[in-house]
Amino acid sequence: MCTCVPAGAGPSSSRPWSTLPPRPRRGPRPSTRRLQCRREWAHAADERGPRLKYRARVPAPFRPTLRRSWRLFRAFRVEQTDPDRFYGALAADSVSQVAHHAPLDGAWVLDVGGGPGYFARAFRDAGARYTPLDADLGELSGLGAPEPGTVLGSGMQLPFADGSFDVTYSSNVLEHVPDPWRMADEMVRVTRPGGLVFCSYTLWWGPWGGHETAPWHYLGGYRAARRYHRLHGHPPKNVFGSSLFAVTAAAGLRWARERADVDVVAVVPRYLPRWAWWVLRVPLVREVVTWNLAIVLRRR
Repeated sequence: MCTCVPAGAGPSSSRPWSTLPPRPRRGPRPSTRRLQCRREWAHAADERGPRLKYRARVPAPFRPTLRRSWRLFRAFRVEQTDPDRFYGALAADSVSQVAHHAPLDGAWVLDVGGGPGYFARAFRDAGARYTPLDADLGELSGLGAPEPGTVLGSGMQLPFADGSFDVTYSSNVLEHVPDPWRMADEMVRVTRPGGLVFCSYTLWWGPWGGHETAPWHYLGGYRAARRYHRLHGHPPKNVFGSSLFAVTAAAGLRWARERADVDVVAVVPRYLPRWAWWVLRVPLVREVVTWNLAIVLRRR
């Protein structure tokens, strides 16, 4: 039996190649390493105070396909039983949608109605400086630890100076305030010239307009709330006339058209695939089929 000896080895080196120690493994190839999100923390300060900088992860490209819509729909179905999955999917999708219209790396983002930290992580991973605002800290504590730095305040009277933020964002909050377009006006006010305003809301006449009382909200919001209370033994979280209000697509389109200090970047059904966006051109159909309307504006 022949025993192979490494070239240049002396007579005492008689180990076969199969028993030699393996070559040390190299690290990942440079192209793979670049795809990894390696945070490089460094303290920095600007005129708005100290912040934490790191190498940002580029958000996934925004592709409004049928597959994306189906994935989000499946996540929505487990909102109550698996909130991590629901809010995590929604936050990642939201960041990719905002990044489609404005760069987030280094941008100062205000999230009106930010809630717990799902959106904070997604925006900060994209390199944004993130400030959440919410009106109810007690509700946030029931959903998880409130995000550090959360500002308590009303969306209808934002406690910030004019032009304070690069991006002002709100997801599914307008239908929960009694004067949604006053809140939208405030979002425009605190956005700097050239900055982006992104707000989306659930349409009342859509299948989920009544939230947990749907589809009985089609018979009236108060009646749907009474039915829910009777069946479950407690009132719904979103009580019509108190924490849930009827907001329409027509009202949002009218508000966006009438503002002279913004340019309309996009008005789209937020969760539908691109080929279904035509529904916004049909007045009655859009109120039912659109489901959730996203309004994207550029401050002049």
